[in-house]
Amino acid sequence: MTTDNTKTNENQNNPLGYENEAHLLTTFAIPCIISMLVTALYNIVDQIFIGHGVGMLGNAATNIAFPLSTACTAISLLLGIGSATSFSLKLGAGDEKKSAEAAGNGICLMAIFGVALFLVTTIFLTPMLKAFGATDKVLPFAQEYTRITAIGFPFLIANTGMSKLIMADGSPRYSMISMLTGAIINTILDPILIFGLDMGMRGAALATITGQIISFAISLRYMFHFKTIHLTRESFVMRGEPCGNIFRFGASACFNQIAMAIVQVVMNNTLSRYGAQSVYGGDIPLACSGIISKVNMIFMAIVIGISQGTQPIIGFNYGAGKYRRVRKTYLLALAAASALSVVAFAAFQIFPRQIISAFGEGSELYFQFSERYFRIYMFLTIVNGIQPVTSNFFNSIGKARLGVFMSLTRQILFLLPLIIIFPIFMGIDGVMYAGPIADGITAIVCGVFTVRELKELISIDRDAHEKAVKI
Repeated sequence: MTTDNTKTNENQNNPLGYENEAHLLTTFAIPCIISMLVTALYNIVDQIFIGHGVGMLGNAATNIAFPLSTACTAISLLLGIGSATSFSLKLGAGDEKKSAEAAGNGICLMAIFGVALFLVTTIFLTPMLKAFGATDKVLPFAQEYTRITAIGFPFLIANTGMSKLIMADGSPRYSMISMLTGAIINTILDPILIFGLDMGMRGAALATITGQIISFAISLRYMFHFKTIHLTRESFVMRGEPCGNIFRFGASACFNQIAMAIVQVVMNNTLSRYGAQSVYGGDIPLACSGIISKVNMIFMAIVIGISQGTQPIIGFNYGAGKYRRVRKTYLLALAAASALSVVAFAAFQIFPRQIISAFGEGSELYFQFSERYFRIYMFLTIVNGIQPVTSNFFNSIGKARLGVFMSLTRQILFLLPLIIIFPIFMGIDGVMYAGPIADGITAIVCGVFTVRELKELISIDRDAHEKAVKI
């Protein structure tokens, strides 16, 4: 049985508790960023090659299928971040057995949810794609693409989820290699299958699932070689407490992705409806919106990667009662995300046409709509780093309800109502102006809650210091 002194020594020997916060954040954030970028690149690389090999309808089809990719990400973050956060908190408290239970139960849930999503997608494919906003011209392309990519859903969910556990175990580089390998394979196979073998949408889908399966195999190997815990058969026995903690701690990141999927579905239907009433028609807004959302995914992947990189550091130190390190890690992550937001804002405002051109050719109306959409909808990108970092911060310190609330602010509480209401009065332009308004309100709300929490941590530190001086 582990004694309190042993647990204290384990905490003192763990680099998460004493190494420089900036160095730790860099060490953990870079693999997280690459992991998130890989998820984005699976979609973006397909979009680029499809745009040149299939055309505008192919791009629109990937946009229609995008909510399913978002659902995969939502499930993998729910189970991956949930099990990794529970893992880190228990490890910081010195409880190795419960850390192993968090990992084992998380892996079982990843397998169950992955197979379930594959079955639901396969059975209800056509009605789902129609509900996502597919027009008659786009539907056949979306069916061909999604029918194959659904096979990769279990592998994608398990691999992305396990990568969070690998990072929490202190092996961010291994996680990075796993995710990066799949992305490289996808990028190599895309032109071969789409152009070389003239397989079109099927080729893009086959390239995607091949990369996902190989990445999964690499991550699965690590599950037998954890550094800080030892998984046994007992670790994989499903129990209420560890499963409950996984759902509670992962809910914030999951709901944020679900919110994105819901908004995307509503957005697709809104763009299709009001686009048909404008000079642009229904298909141009669908194609442009899909491209812009995927470009924005690159920026958001880096921001979310930074926020996820803080999870093992904040979770461990909060569990160990080292609140100064918690505060410093959060502020470093916020500064990095904000700096990146400035760069993204400049790119979206100055080079919209050049960015769109990378995804294939189109009419002058196509480029005109894209430029306006980029410049208006993404106008307040400059503050978009605040919400993901703040949401993950509350989740990492075990305040799951606040984390969930933060994750829902932009997409559900503000953006969704606006993209429904504004177009009634402004037509398709209403969708564009809904974006920056939702971004601004979200930044204010997150700022208010964070300032209050940081003041509370400062107060706890001050009280602890005063007690130590008296002793």
